[in-house]
Amino acid sequence: MGHKAHNIGVAAQIGKYSDAVETAPNLRWLFTSGTPGLAENKQLPKDITGQSELAWERVPKMLREADMTADDIVKVTQYLTRAEDIADYAKVRYKFLGEARPAFMLLVVPQLVWPEILVEIEVIAAKAATAAP
Repeated sequence: MGHKAHNIGVAAQIGKYSDAVETAPNLRWLFTSGTPGLAENKQLPKDITGQSELAWERVPKMLREADMTADDIVKVTQYLTRAEDIADYAKVRYKFLGEARPAFMLLVVPQLVWPEILVEIEVIAAKAATAAP
């Protein structure tokens, strides 16, 4: 994996993530765009759980395109439009991440690109480059 968690005791008081993540040198990096819980047919679930599940379903697809997994995620930035959705959103996030403990940033913002969007996530991942055949 090539990542080392550095925990100073703050993150553990709040959730299942690391205070900081250090990566090894010479890694390939993947930066995703903000990803909302929007279905491929442009349908948008009305609740935070439905939107969160759709948004997190996109992450492994993007990771696979780069030959990466959730273990390669080093940072997740999350945007919610309602503070009361944090607990339900976190359940979905932890279901996807399993034991991975990237660094997190969660912001509650007044609105995202469409007023109906309740959540948007972006991910930074890093993995060792594979040797060319």
